[in-house]
Amino acid sequence: MSKPAPQPLSPQAAYELTRAEPQSVLVDVRSSMEYLMIGHPVGAVHIAWLDEPDWVPNPRFVAQIRELMLGGAVCENGDCPAIILICRSGRRSREAGEVLLEAGFQRVYNVEGGFEGPLDAEHHRGTVAGWRFDGLPWEQC
Repeated sequence: MSKPAPQPLSPQAAYELTRAEPQSVLVDVRSSMEYLMIGHPVGAVHIAWLDEPDWVPNPRFVAQIRELMLGGAVCENGDCPAIILICRSGRRSREAGEVLLEAGFQRVYNVEGGFEGPLDAEHHRGTVAGWRFDGLPWEQC
């Protein structure tokens, strides 16, 4: 039996969901350095899935998401806010989303193409797809 997967969203659809449902949460799961130095979507909350120096899954990831979602207290009648995950290209956020679904979260989305998008023919990011490529609001520390 395959693992449940987070629902894929394009960057534009993810942005529109955050506007249509202000209670939704956009979570950037990249490393601390990526979040700070490369930039991140405006309004994104940072909770790393994999982080330096060990690059292993964050053992507190699910607990941190539960804390962010007020332990589920923000759910009314089973209608919980959307959790929208984004990383560099969509792989780590998909993995993190699978873990959240296994932990019982229901409305989990993965931003396809992530923040920077896949590599192009010259091995550069940001030229094919992704949050920045689509011209969506982002900031840099």
